[in-house]
Amino acid sequence: MKKIVILGATGSIGRSTLKVVAAHSGELAIVGIAAKSNWQNLAEISRKFGVKNVAIFDVAAAREAKNSGSFPEGTRFFCGLDGICEIAQLAEADIVVSAVVGTLGLKPTLAAICAKKDIAVASKEILVLAGRFIMAAARDNGVKILPVDSEHNAIFQCLGGEPAKDVARLILTASGGAFRDWSLEEMRHASPADALKNPNWIMGPKVTVDSSSMANKGLEVIEATWLFGVPEDRIDVVVHPQSIVHSMVKFVDGSVLAQLAPPSMTFPIQNCLFYPQRVLGTVPSLDFSQALSLDFRAPDNEKYKCLRLARACCRAGGGSPAIFNAANEVAVEAFLAGKIPYLEIPEIIEKTLETQAAGIPADLDAVLATDAEARRIASSFVAR
Repeated sequence: MKKIVILGATGSIGRSTLKVVAAHSGELAIVGIAAKSNWQNLAEISRKFGVKNVAIFDVAAAREAKNSGSFPEGTRFFCGLDGICEIAQLAEADIVVSAVVGTLGLKPTLAAICAKKDIAVASKEILVLAGRFIMAAARDNGVKILPVDSEHNAIFQCLGGEPAKDVARLILTASGGAFRDWSLEEMRHASPADALKNPNWIMGPKVTVDSSSMANKGLEVIEATWLFGVPEDRIDVVVHPQSIVHSMVKFVDGSVLAQLAPPSMTFPIQNCLFYPQRVLGTVPSLDFSQALSLDFRAPDNEKYKCLRLARACCRAGGGSPAIFNAANEVAVEAFLAGKIPYLEIPEIIEKTLETQAAGIPADLDAVLATDAEARRIASSFVAR
């Protein structure tokens, strides 16, 4: 029985993880769950899966949860950032699914690593902001960092222990998002409702907007450099409208290996939770007796300025990826709130990068300080 803590249990990754656990209840058990404030959903999960360790970041929400009578008798409550760090280190846990959106997941994930828990990492920010510290801590503690993102998990499976010298290129696939078939002129008038119509995936609003701008793919390029030790100039991005091929690896002999599955996050999550074993799938897989088309094309660099900016930040290193990430979050939030037009998102990111110095952070606190300053600068551009 593998025992799991889920950080971000009420989000889309958390819900998919619950689906995998429910399908394999004889082999997987949840021992801890955490969320920012949605204690009502945590109560449902706690009752359904018998979870008695619950962490809630928002102190007022944690107080409501404790007094609600909605949780099983004997439930232990943890609150605030310290509480999430504490639940990430539960002695009985074998693996921590890190799926908290934003910088909130950084310190709890590092705490779990230092407690020698394997990490199934779904939060892009963790490696984008602090890849150097996370990967070093994992090496020092003998901990596995298992990628949950469908693209990185696909590469992880395709590499399959092949020596690094045999890898020529990594190829990340992208759905192209809501504006895959829109012109740049049409995108000037895009509304939040338009941006939230991803053709293939059901995700949270921020990630869905990132998919439409391909900012998410830029973040994934940065993540891949940390996860697989491959430099940015050997990582390609291609638009693949069907979202069936989740990524590919090209080897020095010219062979290309690809990982295929329907667009469901249960596949990469299950791979992480059971690694290195394989068990019966949670949802149906592909049926090759049916007609199937697979199309690929290069992304339009004019439309996807966020991707270009993220790649430049990856090459620059230091605090640049953290600045990109923070400015993007601020700009996306402003767009969803109707404060800026869609094409202002990459402009705010670029202005923030031009304004803020990007030194090399000495520690995690310095990373968070860089993040906070970038948010301040980006917010000032939104206000103008």
